[in-house]
Amino acid sequence: MRSILPLLLMTAQLFAWQAPRPAPELVIHMDGKPDLRLGAYRGKVVMLALLNTGCEHCQHFAQELSGLQKDYAQKGVQVVAAVFDAQAKAGLAKFREKFVKGYPVGYSDEETVVQWIGPAVEQGYFVPILAFIDKRGRLVSVHLGDDNLFQDPERNIRAKLDQLTR
Repeated sequence: MRSILPLLLMTAQLFAWQAPRPAPELVIHMDGKPDLRLGAYRGKVVMLALLNTGCEHCQHFAQELSGLQKDYAQKGVQVVAAVFDAQAKAGLAKFREKFVKGYPVGYSDEETVVQWIGPAVEQGYFVPILAFIDKRGRLVSVHLGDDNLFQDPERNIRAKLDQLTR
């Protein structure tokens, strides 16, 4: 029985993670402006992108998010992003200027982001990371950079947003 207990606990954690749960508060520092809190967007569908400033995939994805924000704003969707690599604070202004249009982006640190995501990153992670939070403030899903969602992000993200905005 003792050898089964760790397996049961891991299975319980996995199922607890997959179920929608209240989104933990995340404070995103906004470089010269007041901090942004995810809880401020309750009542909207939030698409939270967690990015690294030097990652080419993240840079390209940040540009794609601008179009999604434009297309889904009328449906109550808010895109929010945070860069969280070691150069996040120093590189935020350049990253925002070059890759981001139409949605807020700030910075955080890796420890805070990893803690916010929870058990999904225990084995490591790839960026970009995308989290969906529903109108009631529940964390519906988190997609690490190697997730199938990123195989066809345009189609898959739109399908997820269409589902959440019904």
